[in-house]
Amino acid sequence: MSRLLLRNADGADPGGSWNRDPRGTEAGEGADRYQIARTGLRLFLVVVSSLFFLFLLAFIARSQMTDWQPLTEPLAPLANPWQLWVNSAFLVLSCIALQWARMAARKTRLDATVIGFVLGGLFAMAFLLGQLWVWQQFVAWGYFVAGNPANSFFYLLTGVHGLHLLGGLIAWGRTVAKFLQRVPLPQLSASIELCAIYWHYLLGLWFVLFALLTSTPQTYEAIARLCGLR
Repeated sequence: MSRLLLRNADGADPGGSWNRDPRGTEAGEGADRYQIARTGLRLFLVVVSSLFFLFLLAFIARSQMTDWQPLTEPLAPLANPWQLWVNSAFLVLSCIALQWARMAARKTRLDATVIGFVLGGLFAMAFLLGQLWVWQQFVAWGYFVAGNPANSFFYLLTGVHGLHLLGGLIAWGRTVAKFLQRVPLPQLSASIELCAIYWHYLLGLWFVLFALLTSTPQTYEAIARLCGLR
């Protein structure tokens, strides 16, 4: 009896077979960490969505006041928002590259994963630089933050969106550093997956902001009536 208890304490079952599976345990722990991280990301995106929803409601309500000067007037900066279209293309390419890296990681194709992941970050940087360029154009044309409520909301919405993308780039940079340290691909697949999900969310959010910022006062009025703000 004492020998049986001793064997059980050392990790064997009563039948004498050892119950040790380091690889299975590590895989299980990795899956658990991934699920926790994915749940955390989803909760974070819910919070971000709520924040932007409140910003957009405030935008619509403020647009109904008499001092609102639309940025889509013939001589205003967003009358022909081609700069924003260019930036949107960069963000789309970023998401495509990260999705490519995501799919390559599932097939354990290291080279394709690295190329797609790096390109995704570089295109995202190009998007942020393009947004700064648009801000410089606004300042050059005299559209300062305090000059008009529409100006203020443009800087606020694009700035907060850019900050969230910048935060994503920090996580992206940490993953790139692990690539340089030659961390095995299976250990990085979760980070690649989460980055791709986050980028897709930011792309969808950007298109909502883009559509709102380039809409006409008549559209704002219709939305305000629908939401009971007018």
